[in-house]
Amino acid sequence: MGFADILEIVGSVGKFQIIHVTLLAFPVLILASHNLLQNFVAVVPDHHCAIRLEANGSRYGNATDKLQTEELLRVFIPLDQERQLEKCRVYSSPQWHLLDLSKKRGNSTGNDTQMCTDGWTYDSSNFKATIVTEWDLVCSHNALRSMVQSVYMAGVLTGSIVLGWLSDRYGRRALMLWSHFQLAVSGTCGAYSTSFPLFCFWRFLCGMALSGVILNTLCLSVEWIPTKIRTSVATFLNYSYTFGQLLLAGIAYGIRDWRWLQLTVAIPFYVFFLCSWWFPESARWLILNDKVDVALKQLKRVAKLNGKEAEGEKLTTAIIKSNMEKELSNTKETYTVLDLFRTPVLRKTAFCTMFVWFSTSFSYYGLAIDLQGFGVDIYLIQVIFGAVDIPAKLVGVIAMSYIGRRFTQGTSLILAGSIIIANAFIPKELQATRTAFAAVGKGCLAAAFSCCYLHAGELYPTVVRQTGMGLVTTMARIGAMVAPVVKLMDDYISFLPMVIYGGMAIMSGGTSFFLPETLNTPLPDTIEAVESRAKKGAEKEKEPKRDEIELQGTQKSLIEQTI
Repeated sequence: MGFADILEIVGSVGKFQIIHVTLLAFPVLILASHNLLQNFVAVVPDHHCAIRLEANGSRYGNATDKLQTEELLRVFIPLDQERQLEKCRVYSSPQWHLLDLSKKRGNSTGNDTQMCTDGWTYDSSNFKATIVTEWDLVCSHNALRSMVQSVYMAGVLTGSIVLGWLSDRYGRRALMLWSHFQLAVSGTCGAYSTSFPLFCFWRFLCGMALSGVILNTLCLSVEWIPTKIRTSVATFLNYSYTFGQLLLAGIAYGIRDWRWLQLTVAIPFYVFFLCSWWFPESARWLILNDKVDVALKQLKRVAKLNGKEAEGEKLTTAIIKSNMEKELSNTKETYTVLDLFRTPVLRKTAFCTMFVWFSTSFSYYGLAIDLQGFGVDIYLIQVIFGAVDIPAKLVGVIAMSYIGRRFTQGTSLILAGSIIIANAFIPKELQATRTAFAAVGKGCLAAAFSCCYLHAGELYPTVVRQTGMGLVTTMARIGAMVAPVVKLMDDYISFLPMVIYGGMAIMSGGTSFFLPETLNTPLPDTIEAVESRAKKGAEKEKEPKRDEIELQGTQKSLIEQTI
């Protein structure tokens, strides 16, 4: 017997589980808004150098009083190679002769132009304000725009390491409460940032908190539900994130000011913080951390909610310790990330999941963050990218439920990589085709990501589950941080970034097949249980050969060849 049997006594699928999972899903709905907020708060509108006539005193004042805007641009702003207004350069001196429309307007050269000296003028027809227009993150400061997302992902990375370890040490519920509170406060402060460095600081803290929400949502969900509904619950949470992407498109479409948008996605977490007080601590974690008396109270509470109060009253600390005797005997006081590499099976699992998570995140964010690069309306493509996840994840959950986690993860990654590489060689003129391929590839990666969370949560034992999840999500955030850097190669070899994204996805898909299958298997509670399960699996595979009936001559040879 183990914790699964104790959970059956108090009700493994009942009113408690329904409320529990539903409350966990609401924050996930808004997490997509924080992850993909860069697509809308950091939009680069059409812009050109500002023309500050008053800065020149009477030099140009009288000459320009009667000129229209179009004429002023013709005189002061040169054209680029695509015959569009230069975004970063202005004529060194006014080109009055260009007022004669019969004069051909040539491209700018370095000799007759200079960098913008009086700021920029932005097109505010679609976006009232973005961080780009707020702090002039264009031209020589363009790299700062990408830095915002890298800083945010660095926060997510830090949160994966720090909050994952703290959660295994101090409990899932406490860190869930703190993460919701931190995300609410840092998101609100970010909306009122008075400088770019301060905004980056608050986004860093938002990223940290988001990691805490994700990690503890995963653990609180899988540790309070039975094996038979784990896939369904994981799918429900994944679809919450998917619909969150669609919700973000609607919110961003209605709110075109970055400060109000930032504030809008932060406020709900004050409500989630208050709701989180309802969550019970993970009874699995409490038992394995020598807090059986507290776990008993939580189990009785669950039994009451599930209509099994009588069964819950029969539980005692002695019964719980008896059922979990093996797990308790194999636990020690504290665990570190080094424990993930001490035993052969867990070490292999750690290395494989690290690479799979890195590559999946690397490819996913390579596609999902730079929506402007597709040349399509960003609200439309956000909806497309969100909507494509619906059928993709449905196919993924069916495959996970009937074929297995390992096959689903590996196949979806290989398919995604192949589509991304094929898309790299489609001409840019075929915009609709490129967008369709990118959407399908992103859908496959979304299905792979869904499987990542469920599969890894089932592979790591309870005593180091948060540490293990913290490790793999750390690798995922490193992948997300590296992805924008690879995108810069587009300036030199246009197809290279997509080939790299796709190649990494294919390699990680192959790596997935080296992981153990966890379909319909109980959650392991200790490291020893993981090693024992792998050993039994290896012995089971050998059993048919030991039980084989001895046959003579060619008949035996033929059967052996068939096997």
